[in-house]
Amino acid sequence: MATIRIGLDRLPPAARAAVEEHTGPLLTVGEIAEGFNSEIAARVTSATGTWHVKGLRTDHPRAWTQSREATVAPFLTGLAPALRWRVETAGWDLLGFQALTGHHADYAPGSPGLPEVATLLRRLGETPCPGIELRQAEQRLERYADHPDDLRFFAGTHLLHTDLNNANVLVDDHAPQGDRARLVDWAWATRGAAWLDAGYWVTWLIASGHTPTSAERWAAEIPSWHTAPAEGITAFAAANANVWSEISNADPHPWTLRLATAATTWHAHRKTG
Repeated sequence: MATIRIGLDRLPPAARAAVEEHTGPLLTVGEIAEGFNSEIAARVTSATGTWHVKGLRTDHPRAWTQSREATVAPFLTGLAPALRWRVETAGWDLLGFQALTGHHADYAPGSPGLPEVATLLRRLGETPCPGIELRQAEQRLERYADHPDDLRFFAGTHLLHTDLNNANVLVDDHAPQGDRARLVDWAWATRGAAWLDAGYWVTWLIASGHTPTSAERWAAEIPSWHTAPAEGITAFAAANANVWSEISNADPHPWTLRLATAATTWHAHRKTG
């Protein structure tokens, strides 16, 4: 379920003052509508710079996501915006990230941003997984696999993002070609098989208009995809279909239903293809 969003102006004075110790007096605050995990999401500017701020109350059920993002951030150079500061005061946990320019990735067939996303996922696949506490992919998918033996396909030692929503990929068309895309929102960073992020991307590509064949063709641009056994990919497609079925049943918005349909379409393709 989406977290209810509030404005930065509703922060306790002590929390706002702590933010301004890092930024200086804020000149503009632009609330951000996208995203589901933060109570506060805003682009703020001061005389010294611009930041993307996201935050949760420290007693929020998903407060752990703030710590996860703060912990993994130092290891994401060239993959994600840099974390500039963190404020934990007055019952709030606030993260101040480098503010990126650009737009959300377009996953539609023929989009010029698709090669940039593929390049980004290749870079992620080459990034060492840090020795920090992360969920394991086989644990996260345990309830959704069709067969317990399928979980062995998802285990691994690689750093994964796992939420390839196009709103989590920012593309700067003015940056050098091949270095235009960045991944944001690392709350669900995970350790697992190297090819899984390409698999997560497939579902979003299908939801954006690709056929399963076209989506898998883009996944094949990621070298790790070729290390995945065919039965492992099919097992993941089944588990992912079960994930999105649960999400869409609990929260039947158009976008969750669209993803559930895409995941089911991919699984059917894998079973018959």
